[in-house]
Amino acid sequence: MLLRAVLFMSLCGCTVAMARAADVPEANALSLRLHRRLKQATTGTYALRQQDVVWDGHKTAVVVCDMWDKHWCKGATSRVAEMAPRMNLFLEAARRKGALIIHAPSACMAAYKDHAARRRAQAAPKAANLPKDVGGWCRGLPSEKGHTWPIDQADGGCDCEPKCKGGNPWRRQIDTLTIRDEDAISDSGVEVWNMVEQRGIANVMLVGVHTNMCVIGRPFGLRNMARFGKNVVLVRDLTDTMYNSRSAPHVSHFTGTDLVVEHIETAVCPTVASDQVLGGKPFRFKADRRPRVVLVAGETHHYGSEGNLRLLTEALRRKHGMCATLLVVEGQHDLHGAELIDHADLLVLYVRRRVLRAEQLKHIRAYLEAGRPLVAFRTTSHAFALRKGKGPEGTDGWPRFDRNVLGCNYAGHGSGDSEARAAPGAAKHPILTGITGPYRLQETLYRSQPLLEGTTLLMMGRSLGSKISDEPVAWTYAYKGGRVFYTSMGHSTTFQDAWFLRLVVNAVHWAMGSDVPAK
Repeated sequence: MLLRAVLFMSLCGCTVAMARAADVPEANALSLRLHRRLKQATTGTYALRQQDVVWDGHKTAVVVCDMWDKHWCKGATSRVAEMAPRMNLFLEAARRKGALIIHAPSACMAAYKDHAARRRAQAAPKAANLPKDVGGWCRGLPSEKGHTWPIDQADGGCDCEPKCKGGNPWRRQIDTLTIRDEDAISDSGVEVWNMVEQRGIANVMLVGVHTNMCVIGRPFGLRNMARFGKNVVLVRDLTDTMYNSRSAPHVSHFTGTDLVVEHIETAVCPTVASDQVLGGKPFRFKADRRPRVVLVAGETHHYGSEGNLRLLTEALRRKHGMCATLLVVEGQHDLHGAELIDHADLLVLYVRRRVLRAEQLKHIRAYLEAGRPLVAFRTTSHAFALRKGKGPEGTDGWPRFDRNVLGCNYAGHGSGDSEARAAPGAAKHPILTGITGPYRLQETLYRSQPLLEGTTLLMMGRSLGSKISDEPVAWTYAYKGGRVFYTSMGHSTTFQDAWFLRLVVNAVHWAMGSDVPAK
């Protein structure tokens, strides 16, 4: 069976010379889903976008960056040791597909001076197109201008207490990673370039450490491979940063890694994950116990769902220690990253009248049918329902999402501003911790009644601009046993109010079954 490679040509404002689409024998095919973050024309923000590609293993190299036997930072050493078994499986799988494995434990070449893999690297003939600067570090690309580096690593990045003493204790690559005679060993950008050119290699994967230092900047690293025209990707779950969580932006060590990965996806090159080659789940460090929250924005009416969920994403990451990922629907039908919902501990939806690709909506359906928690805002009552007719072929909707999942009956809205307050008898509910009211809202009041049996009313709303009855504006429900919180509030002005963000954060904790913060 032959697989057709479909490749994209441009990223981050700089051309990336992707291999021409070609038939690749299945035995050599590396089927990958590339993550990149592209600027949206409508908002100017960057959103996750995906591209499915098929790489020929014989035209692919995997560079293993600085997986040393020992680092001066004890935490870094332990994380390398924890990640190495999964990485070794990845290297074995890539090797079977025909990929060249290049082991690059910098400053350790003496340990391998007689190894066949080291001699292979030294023997590669000088490439005719050897770039002038491939032998040196690259501190930044033109595509990174205007993008702020996301973490402060000025202290060296040790996250241990007390801080470890610096030094150069590494002598070789960690023994967990098998080096075969058919592999290569080099820490030279020139040698690596000569080898990949000798073999006609167009595609390069980077694994190893540390993402924010050597992986991105070394002569054989991401920046050089990108600027000199290789199809380079970072394997985002087989890497780690040198980041001290007590430094800016004062987030979890693992969130620090996520932020660096997002910078790379935005301004350097795409990323992939090891499960695309190995199956199963992406690698995750044992100490990474952050709840995983996936937020989906898909509304371009006038409520600012994307901006609202960006605020919430940052709050969950920086103040509440969560692994929060924002997905933005492209156009009317395309939810890039929908498969990330499969591994989420919480799903947050702010969507309006989108019929998604059937295979993408399937991830949302499966998540909810499994009785897993949901937090939803305003237009999500009609998230997957068109006003009239059906969507294009291959798309799917959920017309009664309001009644099925949220426990209400959406019937339009009033006009003018509104006011919200705690419902009688609801003040002691955990979600209303710190919430009293009344609160003035610069948004219309939704008609949501009657609520279904099993709902718990939390807040009521009153229209200030139209003569409609008071309506519920926040409540809980249970769908398939999973906790659901829905609020018909959610205008961008409301998200700016501290009380509303407090309400939402309370709901996030409650939905996942964790304690609501006292403050």
